Amino acid sequence: MNWSNRLSRVFGAFASYPFPRRLQILINEFYVKLFGISMEEFDTIDSYPTLSALFTRSLIKDRPLDREKGVLVAPCDSLVMALGDSVDQKALQIKGMEYPLGELLGEDLEEEFSYLNLYLSPSDYHRFHAPCDLEVVESRYFSGELLSVNLSSLKKHSRLFVRNERVVLKCRDAWGDWLYYVAVGALNVGQMAIHFESRIKTNAKLGDARYVYERPLHLKKGQEIGLFRMGSTVVMVGKNWNLALKEGERVRYAQSIGIKERE
Repeated sequence: MNWSNRLSRVFGAFASYPFPRRLQILINEFYVKLFGISMEEFDTIDSYPTLSALFTRSLIKDRPLDREKGVLVAPCDSLVMALGDSVDQKALQIKGMEYPLGELLGEDLEEEFSYLNLYLSPSDYHRFHAPCDLEVVESRYFSGELLSVNLSSLKKHSRLFVRNERVVLKCRDAWGDWLYYVAVGALNVGQMAIHFESRIKTNAKLGDARYVYERPLHLKKGQEIGLFRMGSTVVMVGKNWNLALKEGERVRYAQSIGIKERE
């Protein structure tokens, strides 16, 4: 186990420890102030018994989203780091730094895809959702490093998403096209959780895993897929997207981000 995994385990243990109530409230208040978090959509600071519970806070009311079949919604609160169409089955983690999509996803690709990289900072809402109706046919877990995925780290480390621990969901969208949904681990992410697949244990030294569903699992647009214990990245890879986004733009879960087009 490398240093990033060990450090993430230590931080995860701290974040999951329930300190005495008054001290825990002070810790929560410090974290909220440090990162400038708005708590308007969440429960009160004193309701979270651990820092991890605050990290993984859920919304106290649903955000409205466009249910139109062809509209894609943002899967999480995040910053758009890179987007575009693959070339020779390669995508960008950031401008000037490409990586093989097949290595990220765990299979050989014979066609080009669109991709979207979304970075969740420590201050963001850490749950992630379905961007459209999906059928999940396979879940893949890849063990790896837990390097930071912030801007400076993306510029420093080549093939970072391929090197880091990640969960890949192989799905079909409502039109039957492949859509890959990737939750990428990062420094201090003590755990990633996929709600429908409890067998996936991240940062646990259990090795890679693959689960195939003979009967695909159906997810509705906006349905919560899972959560990060701290900030990380979601990468989506799909077909025939027309995204109304630009690099450096902030998006919020449930926001309409583009449309699905047919060839």
